[in-house]
Amino acid sequence: MLRNIVIAIVVLPLVVILVAFAVANRQAVTVSFDPFSATAPAYAVTLPLFAIIFIILILGVLVGGFAAWLRQGKWRRVARRLDADMHALQDELHALRHRASAPPHPAAEPKPPMAIPPPAA
Repeated sequence: MLRNIVIAIVVLPLVVILVAFAVANRQAVTVSFDPFSATAPAYAVTLPLFAIIFIILILGVLVGGFAAWLRQGKWRRVARRLDADMHALQDELHALRHRASAPPHPAAEPKPPMAIPPPAA
């Protein structure tokens, strides 16, 4: 129920804005990838302006996400190490609790003290 409300409040207006932007910016734009020839570029693409802006936006999000993922590698490594330490400590705690709850071994009868013979005269 809450998810549907969030979709209606956030996503629906965002879709309306994106559609309005696309309709307002549908004129064709030529993007050239040849810095040496402006009149006859070796590679150029003609797309609607909104498509170029959306492609650049998506690429920016992907590059930013990849950079953030690389930067967080140290923290993921620390989290894995701490998780392994936690599991080792839980295993040790379980073993200690199991050992403490086990019934004590019956005590063996004490052996009589050994008699030391008197020194020979």
